[in-house]
Amino acid sequence: MDAQSEKVLAQLIRNTRIASLGTLRDEYPQVSMVAFIHNEDFSAFYIFISRLAQHTVDIQKDNRISLMICETDDNRADPQTLARVTIRGKGEIIQNGEPGYSLLKKQYLERFIEAEQLFNLTDFNFWRITPRGGRYVAGFAKAFNITAETLQKVSIR
Repeated sequence: MDAQSEKVLAQLIRNTRIASLGTLRDEYPQVSMVAFIHNEDFSAFYIFISRLAQHTVDIQKDNRISLMICETDDNRADPQTLARVTIRGKGEIIQNGEPGYSLLKKQYLERFIEAEQLFNLTDFNFWRITPRGGRYVAGFAKAFNITAETLQKVSIR
């Protein structure tokens, strides 16, 4: 991957606040929208979701999940040139009171100020998504397979 594509990937992850979350429901893919935060080195991504949501039930049954982060549609002639990355990984719940929870809450509220009320609801928890691999499309004819190591490498851009 060239340096410019690495820079675009890092900016895409840092500047985008929502992603599509892919789970398995009844042996078929299910996609929903989630807000996310990430470690500075892109070694983990975090979502704050209700245990009552279908996607949470799905993750509890099969923790293999994916996130798709996509550049915002700017009405260009060819939307297939929008940058996007799909990150495949495993989800793991982080309960309130576990080490690191307070720091995640602080980071989440810095990015999503209006989410404060969600922390008063007992059915919401953080889920850590640990990347295993994925696919990054930087634009026309610029597609790359990525690994967890790739994400950590581009995080310094």
